[in-house]
Amino acid sequence: MTQVKNGDTVHIHYTGTLTDGTVFDSSQGRDPLAFQVGAGQIIPGLDAAIPGMAVGDKKTVNVPCDQAYGPHNPGMRQQVPRANIPENIPVEVGTQLQMQTQQGEVIPVVVVAADETEVTLDANHPLAGQDLTFAIELVSIKSAA
Repeated sequence: MTQVKNGDTVHIHYTGTLTDGTVFDSSQGRDPLAFQVGAGQIIPGLDAAIPGMAVGDKKTVNVPCDQAYGPHNPGMRQQVPRANIPENIPVEVGTQLQMQTQQGEVIPVVVVAADETEVTLDANHPLAGQDLTFAIELVSIKSAA
């Protein structure tokens, strides 16, 4: 039976949950996720769990935050004077916005606090600092060689 090795392209079905069991993402009802193993196309902790699997194999993978989206970085929060944000931009807590760096890079941010004078924006990935669990099933393998 063929087993996955680095460089192979695979298709997996998955359900990702937080430590409290909350589902944050799933391929249920969608096409399987396709990626090249070992190419850095998915989070490292999940990528490392795929080699050695065969079509039809199922497993549960626990991925610590440092092998997922990293720890929550307080330096990725920024306080912006409310006067610097145009009136037509909503600043309710939870609103997703985009910022542009001086180099022109667009960064997604979330409003985490706001009052009349200041708005606090967080550029951390929404799953930063979270340990994740994935239930996966290998659907297909396309060998690299």
